[in-house]
Amino acid sequence: MADYDSNRIIRGQAAEAGVIDAGLRAYMLRVYNYMLVGLVLTGLTAYGVYSTATTADPAAAVATLKNGVMLTSFGVTLYTTPLQWLFMLAPLGAVIYINARLRRMSVGGAQSAFWIFAGLMGVSFSTIFVVYAASSIAQVFFITAAAFGGLSLYGYTTKRDLSPIGSFLIMGVWGLMIAVVVNMFLQSPMMMWVISVIGVGVFAGLTAYDTQRIKNMYQASDDGTLAGKKSIMGALALYLDFINMFIFLLQLVGNRR
Repeated sequence: MADYDSNRIIRGQAAEAGVIDAGLRAYMLRVYNYMLVGLVLTGLTAYGVYSTATTADPAAAVATLKNGVMLTSFGVTLYTTPLQWLFMLAPLGAVIYINARLRRMSVGGAQSAFWIFAGLMGVSFSTIFVVYAASSIAQVFFITAAAFGGLSLYGYTTKRDLSPIGSFLIMGVWGLMIAVVVNMFLQSPMMMWVISVIGVGVFAGLTAYDTQRIKNMYQASDDGTLAGKKSIMGALALYLDFINMFIFLLQLVGNRR
């Protein structure tokens, strides 16, 4: 009788573990799907805005940049007037809004906010097509995707607790932000190179850390609303890790026009 009860307990625990594993896989898949759609939306928006802002026809060009890129009137407004700061800072405002309002949002509202953020990032990102060659952008994107995949897989599978390095990496992000602002005035190529190297390292570490953190956030008892919000916040964190690692890699190895 005791053996029977023990076997029943073991089978029950195994079944529960199977349910949790299946739920965790579905939750992580939802996180990655949101992130992937966000990246696609950002990329399509960036290229669409760039195509509208530039022209290959000299007769249609309103202005020409130093690297030879010809701008339409929309491009002049977007890239050479004070409005460029609005487009650059709008994604930051969207992130702050999502983090501040998420608890009070519905899942649908959180999804919409994430898509809007990804679109705004696309508008801001359109400048990379002006500065860098398209072939170089594609190459760095695939390098970033491969690195991100490996780092995220490590964060998901490792038994090591990555939380001790998380606080250090987050402090590194603040340091990077300060350094980038300072270099906007100094315009030092060497400082930008150092910032880019450190930036790649910081966001590589954050990719593994955030993946583990997002995995640990999962609770089998979460209802659909809470699980949906967690998925969106997880997707936002990994999206930002990918985007920032891509930017710093592009600055390091990208070929300018």
